[in-house]
Amino acid sequence: VQLVESGGGLVQPGGSLRLSCAASGFTFSSYFLIWYRQAPGKERELVATITSGGSTNYADSVKGRFAISRDNAKNMGYLQMNSLRPDDTAVYYCNARRVPNEYWGQGTQVTVSS
Repeated sequence: VQLVESGGGLVQPGGSLRLSCAASGFTFSSYFLIWYRQAPGKERELVATITSGGSTNYADSVKGRFAISRDNAKNMGYLQMNSLRPDDTAVYYCNARRVPNEYWGQGTQVTVSS
């Protein structure tokens, strides 16, 4: 079982990034996909969720700026991040969940700075 995030990096305020989450070793299509983030000195924060059927939900802080999606045929999840702000700086993690199972990726760093 593996979740591997990619796509992080350094971006200027107002810029965009697209994070990817590659899943393997389990039936990805039947799992919720969740993106979390953790900024230095802060608790891990839920950013966005997408159900196996494609319903989405977002934290208030990212509504209208971020979009979560998935491609079950490719076992991939995505987080499109637009209008990035310095307070979006964090390590971003993808999480796949279907009770009682839960899997985490290793995280990818996103830094928003000029």
